[in-house]
Amino acid sequence: MLMDHIDITTLRHLFDFGMMVILWLVQLIIYPSFLHVEKSSLVQWHQRYTKRVSYIIIPTMIGQMGLVIHATFMQMNLRNLFALMLIAFCWLLTFTVSVPLHRTIEQGEGDDTILHRLVRTNWPRTILWTLAFVVGLLA
Repeated sequence: MLMDHIDITTLRHLFDFGMMVILWLVQLIIYPSFLHVEKSSLVQWHQRYTKRVSYIIIPTMIGQMGLVIHATFMQMNLRNLFALMLIAFCWLLTFTVSVPLHRTIEQGEGDDTILHRLVRTNWPRTILWTLAFVVGLLA
Protein backbone atom coordinates (compact mmCIF):
# COMPACT_ATOMS: atom_id res chain seq x y z
CA MET A 1 0.00 0.00 0.00
CA LEU A 2 1.05 3.58 -0.66
CA MET A 3 0.58 4.62 2.98
CA ASP A 4 3.10 1.98 4.07
CA HIS A 5 5.73 3.96 2.19
CA ILE A 6 4.82 7.49 3.29
CA ASP A 7 6.06 8.61 6.68
CA ILE A 8 4.25 11.20 8.75
CA THR A 9 6.69 13.97 7.86
CA THR A 10 6.12 13.41 4.16
CA LEU A 11 2.38 13.36 4.77
CA ARG A 12 2.65 16.68 6.58
CA HIS A 13 4.58 18.16 3.65
CA LEU A 14 1.88 16.94 1.26
CA PHE A 15 -0.90 18.57 3.31
CA ASP A 16 1.11 21.79 3.68
CA PHE A 17 1.77 21.82 -0.06
CA GLY A 18 -1.88 21.07 -0.77
CA MET A 19 -3.06 24.04 1.27
CA MET A 20 -0.52 26.31 -0.35
CA VAL A 21 -1.60 25.26 -3.85
CA ILE A 22 -5.29 25.62 -2.98
CA LEU A 23 -4.74 29.15 -1.67
CA TRP A 24 -2.76 30.25 -4.72
CA LEU A 25 -5.45 28.85 -7.03
CA VAL A 26 -8.14 30.60 -5.02
CA GLN A 27 -6.19 33.85 -4.91
CA LEU A 28 -5.12 34.06 -8.54
CA ILE A 29 -7.98 32.33 -10.36
CA ILE A 30 -11.10 31.48 -8.36
CA TYR A 31 -11.83 34.62 -6.32
CA PRO A 32 -11.03 37.02 -9.18
CA SER A 33 -13.32 34.99 -11.45
CA PHE A 34 -16.28 35.89 -9.21
CA LEU A 35 -16.01 39.41 -10.63
CA HIS A 36 -16.83 38.01 -14.09
CA VAL A 37 -19.91 36.04 -13.09
CA GLU A 38 -23.19 37.71 -13.98
CA LYS A 39 -24.61 39.28 -10.83
CA SER A 40 -27.90 37.46 -11.41
CA SER A 41 -26.06 34.11 -11.34
CA LEU A 42 -23.50 34.86 -8.62
CA VAL A 43 -25.45 33.55 -5.63
CA GLN A 44 -26.30 30.25 -7.32
CA TRP A 45 -22.76 29.79 -8.67
CA HIS A 46 -21.20 30.73 -5.33
CA GLN A 47 -23.37 28.22 -3.45
CA ARG A 48 -22.27 25.43 -5.82
CA TYR A 49 -18.64 26.53 -5.62
CA THR A 50 -18.50 26.68 -1.80
CA LYS A 51 -20.22 23.32 -1.40
CA ARG A 52 -17.94 21.56 -3.86
CA VAL A 53 -14.69 23.17 -2.78
CA SER A 54 -15.43 22.46 0.90
CA TYR A 55 -15.09 18.73 0.15
CA ILE A 56 -11.45 19.43 -0.69
CA ILE A 57 -10.54 22.32 1.59
CA ILE A 58 -12.06 21.18 4.90
CA PRO A 59 -10.35 17.76 5.04
CA THR A 60 -7.08 19.32 3.89
CA MET A 61 -7.26 22.01 6.58
CA ILE A 62 -8.12 19.49 9.29
CA GLY A 63 -5.44 17.06 8.12
CA GLN A 64 -2.81 19.78 8.04
CA MET A 65 -3.73 21.04 11.50
CA GLY A 66 -3.71 17.51 12.93
CA LEU A 67 -0.31 16.76 11.42
CA VAL A 68 1.29 20.00 12.60
CA ILE A 69 -0.12 19.48 16.11
CA HIS A 70 1.27 15.94 16.08
CA ALA A 71 4.67 17.19 14.87
CA THR A 72 4.72 19.88 17.55
CA PHE A 73 4.01 17.40 20.34
CA MET A 74 6.49 14.87 18.97
CA GLN A 75 9.26 17.43 18.51
CA MET A 76 8.73 20.66 20.37
CA ASN A 77 10.87 23.22 18.59
CA LEU A 78 10.53 26.78 17.36
CA ARG A 79 9.91 25.78 13.74
CA ASN A 80 7.02 23.48 14.60
CA LEU A 81 5.57 26.04 17.00
CA PHE A 82 5.90 28.75 14.36
CA ALA A 83 4.21 26.56 11.75
CA LEU A 84 1.41 25.82 14.22
CA MET A 85 0.99 29.54 14.91
CA LEU A 86 0.90 30.35 11.19
CA ILE A 87 -1.75 27.73 10.51
CA ALA A 88 -3.80 28.75 13.56
CA PHE A 89 -3.70 32.35 12.35
CA CYS A 90 -4.83 31.18 8.89
CA TRP A 91 -7.79 29.45 10.53
CA LEU A 92 -8.57 32.62 12.49
CA LEU A 93 -8.54 34.70 9.29
CA THR A 94 -10.61 32.08 7.50
CA PHE A 95 -13.40 32.05 10.08
CA THR A 96 -13.37 35.75 11.01
CA VAL A 97 -12.83 37.33 7.57
CA SER A 98 -13.30 34.94 4.63
CA VAL A 99 -16.30 32.94 5.84
CA PRO A 100 -18.32 36.09 6.71
CA LEU A 101 -17.57 37.53 3.25
CA HIS A 102 -18.74 34.27 1.65
CA ARG A 103 -21.93 34.45 3.72
CA THR A 104 -22.50 37.99 2.48
CA ILE A 105 -22.18 36.78 -1.11
CA GLU A 106 -24.59 33.89 -0.47
CA GLN A 107 -27.13 36.35 0.92
CA GLY A 108 -27.14 38.16 -2.42
CA GLU A 109 -25.02 41.08 -1.25
CA GLY A 110 -21.97 40.20 -3.32
CA ASP A 111 -21.37 43.48 -5.09
CA ASP A 112 -17.99 44.37 -6.59
CA THR A 113 -16.86 45.95 -3.31
CA ILE A 114 -17.39 42.67 -1.43
CA LEU A 115 -15.78 40.62 -4.20
CA HIS A 116 -12.72 42.88 -4.29
CA ARG A 117 -12.54 42.69 -0.48
CA LEU A 118 -12.61 38.89 -0.72
CA VAL A 119 -9.59 38.96 -3.05
CA ARG A 120 -7.74 41.61 -1.03
CA THR A 121 -8.29 39.98 2.36
CA ASN A 122 -7.23 36.58 1.02
CA TRP A 123 -3.66 37.75 0.39
CA PRO A 124 -2.60 37.37 4.05
CA ARG A 125 -3.95 33.79 4.12
CA THR A 126 -2.17 32.98 0.86
CA ILE A 127 1.13 34.33 2.16
CA LEU A 128 0.78 32.71 5.59
CA TRP A 129 -0.13 29.30 4.16
CA THR A 130 2.87 29.59 1.83
CA LEU A 131 5.09 30.39 4.81
CA ALA A 132 3.62 27.42 6.70
CA PHE A 133 4.65 25.16 3.81
CA VAL A 134 8.21 26.58 3.78
CA VAL A 135 8.55 26.40 7.57
CA GLY A 136 7.18 22.84 7.51
CA LEU A 137 9.90 21.83 5.06
CA LEU A 138 12.53 23.21 7.44
CA ALA A 139 11.07 21.64 10.59
